[in-house]
Amino acid sequence: MTTTVAVLGLGAMGLPMATNLSQTFTVRGFDISAERLALAQQAGIVPATSAAEAVADADVVLVAVRNQAQLEELLFGQDGIAAAMRPGAAVLLTSTVGGAGVEAVAGRLRDMGLLLVDAPVSGGPVRAGDGDLLVVVGADDEAWAATEDVLEAMSSTLVRVGDEPGYGQSMKTVNQLLCGVHIAAAGEALALAQALGLDVEAALKALMAGAAESFMLGDRGPRMLQAYDEDGPEVRSRLDIFVKDMGIVTAAAKSVGLSTPVAAAAEQLYLQGARRGLGAQDDSTVITVIAPERD
Repeated sequence: MTTTVAVLGLGAMGLPMATNLSQTFTVRGFDISAERLALAQQAGIVPATSAAEAVADADVVLVAVRNQAQLEELLFGQDGIAAAMRPGAAVLLTSTVGGAGVEAVAGRLRDMGLLLVDAPVSGGPVRAGDGDLLVVVGADDEAWAATEDVLEAMSSTLVRVGDEPGYGQSMKTVNQLLCGVHIAAAGEALALAQALGLDVEAALKALMAGAAESFMLGDRGPRMLQAYDEDGPEVRSRLDIFVKDMGIVTAAAKSVGLSTPVAAAAEQLYLQGARRGLGAQDDSTVITVIAPERD
């Protein structure tokens, strides 16, 4: 059984995951942001002064980074943690980095005697804090056995989709295709409701009661209505995350010769949003790319 979990990356998802896991395991955390590290300490997580200190003697190292470049730097850079981990420990990758990103590190970790669990998560910060995530996993039997108790504590739905790293990323890529398209479609629908002179709040309520209802419409819709306010909506999921994720989606589709025109169109909306300076804003602000001003 796992006793110590190191969580590296205490951002919007990493901190609530760490907080949830601290109810069951000893959790050490590290983030380059002193503010996030202080919040983690307040939540009962043991703060570390470096990533290497956090992973020392840890059974499982949960990694929550933004992209492939950050992953490779964290593992194998100048102060890379792979060299500081004990043999037989497992890297639990919760980030969406794409299949190529996992393939780039899997062999190197294996050669160092370390396990890799490809376990991207979906559900958002609130569900992360409640241990209510969807977690899709690609891992061999040894890595699965070494981390199953941690994975169970993180998730309400845990699905092992393959027996080696890469399968988790593939499943998350399919998931993100739908998520990215659904957010973009919700933005178009509410922008159209505005343009047609409807009471947009009433329209959203009606849509959520019928066949057009979706998780993304219900979750992002209210924040889309705040996108035109001076301060904008609370940032729960940055728009530039979907620039990355939809890029992974369309690249994966091209790699297998599959046409994904709807996903490609959604990707263009996120790219336009980032170009307009919305990258660090909530992804619900994509509605302002479709309709820059409220009618």
